[in-house]
Amino acid sequence: MMPETLDGATLEKLISAAVAAPSFHNSQPWRFRLEPETATILVRAAGERGLRETDPLGRALHLSVGAAVFNLRVAVAHFGWEPVVRLLPVPAQPDLLASVRPAGPHRSVGVNRADLYQALWRRHSSRAPFSAHRPPGPVLTELNEAAHAEGATLYLPDTGETQRILRLTSEAEQRGVTDPARRAESRGWIHDGAADGLAPAALGPRDAADRLPMRDFSALRPERQLPSAVFERRPLIAVLSTAHDRRADWLRAGQALERVLLVATAHGVRASLLHQALEWPDLRWALRSTDGGPGYVQMLVRLGYGPQGPASPRISAHQVLDRT
Repeated sequence: MMPETLDGATLEKLISAAVAAPSFHNSQPWRFRLEPETATILVRAAGERGLRETDPLGRALHLSVGAAVFNLRVAVAHFGWEPVVRLLPVPAQPDLLASVRPAGPHRSVGVNRADLYQALWRRHSSRAPFSAHRPPGPVLTELNEAAHAEGATLYLPDTGETQRILRLTSEAEQRGVTDPARRAESRGWIHDGAADGLAPAALGPRDAADRLPMRDFSALRPERQLPSAVFERRPLIAVLSTAHDRRADWLRAGQALERVLLVATAHGVRASLLHQALEWPDLRWALRSTDGGPGYVQMLVRLGYGPQGPASPRISAHQVLDRT
């Protein structure tokens, strides 16, 4: 099947794959439109779904959309086409963040490990405790290569640097739960029965020893509080960074993040995201380390083995696809 004959069922599958990507507070800040003449899928920011208090510049929104673009690339390749991607294709339309054109037949081997398409449906963030067993060296090397393939860097800080990163994350977490505007914004995304946001089952427990500063959603919804649990003593934190910090770099970082997460999922490695310190300019700057290069930190990824996180709800492809 050539792109000119892209049928509705395949298009829906492509969009469903895209929206399976992670987004902050599961806000799903994206919209899609098909240009029938060229079979190009336009990916736009849904600004009304952004986090205005937590993410005033839209950096996190761009990461979320970048992750969706990577899933779309994987799905396009899965159906046998070569995904041709342009980032920020029309400067006069700042909400148009990317375009993806199926231009078969699929030739590249990097974007689509045979198992990434299946992994994107299984990937979920896990906020549960991980075991003391760490992923082996070859897996960690492959995760580093996955980030590098998308123009980003993924490095594993040593024990001392990891503790410094966790202290900054803990300070950011404390700021977040005591800031009235940010508390109200985050609290508004916790609800049952919706197609977006965070379901109570996905919130996760607190660390009983207060070593690992997971985002404490129970402080926002005490009635949803789960019993605390014992987390790993030596968490494995990977730092994702880019050489520059422009909008295109944020989109590339989102694609790199999702490639890393899908490769991890394919290997049975669980992941959760520690983003708190990146939400405060001074703390984000303090995260930079010469050990990982002079780049800009875009995400902290906790990796390990443990239970698969529960699936978060998703807005249907019909609701995010503009068919006009």
